[in-house]
Amino acid sequence: MQNNAETTEKTAEMNINADENAAGTSNLNEPVAEESVVAKLEAELADQKDKYLRLMAEFDNFRRRTAKERLELIQTAGKDVIVSLLDVLDDCDRAEKQLQGTEDIAAQKEGVMLVFNKLRNNLQQKGVKVMETINTDFDVEKHEAITEIPAPTEELKGKVIDEVTKGYFLNDKIIRFAKVVVGK
Repeated sequence: MQNNAETTEKTAEMNINADENAAGTSNLNEPVAEESVVAKLEAELADQKDKYLRLMAEFDNFRRRTAKERLELIQTAGKDVIVSLLDVLDDCDRAEKQLQGTEDIAAQKEGVMLVFNKLRNNLQQKGVKVMETINTDFDVEKHEAITEIPAPTEELKGKVIDEVTKGYFLNDKIIRFAKVVVGK
């Protein structure tokens, strides 16, 4: 029995199979397994590089496209406003012809007022609002003080007394400050 145990022990120590298909605990092809892991990692790295390059190309195309769209938007941003003002310009041309051809001051005045009202309405439709300034507190965020004069009454001190140039809002954002005279 001892011989049988020694033979099994020697066989366990020499557990090398020459045939890769034969059953056993160790195989002569272990270095091949390491090479397949390296090949797998290299393939995965190449795949990630490909994805990265595609992503960078896609981002570059996106950047170029948005830059082009932005440039086009800037170039045509005022188109809508300009087109709406062309009607007013046509009315101005008609009013000029009427001013040269007629002596009726009341009709001329009425025609000019119609043109002014049309211009104001067009600008209001585009979001332009006039800033109310007279008798309001002076605000450096809205007003540009041209000069200060003595206030005619005590309650007008620090308030806007006169407006030299109107201020305007475009969609509640100041596009031109009002130039005003302030009471001191």
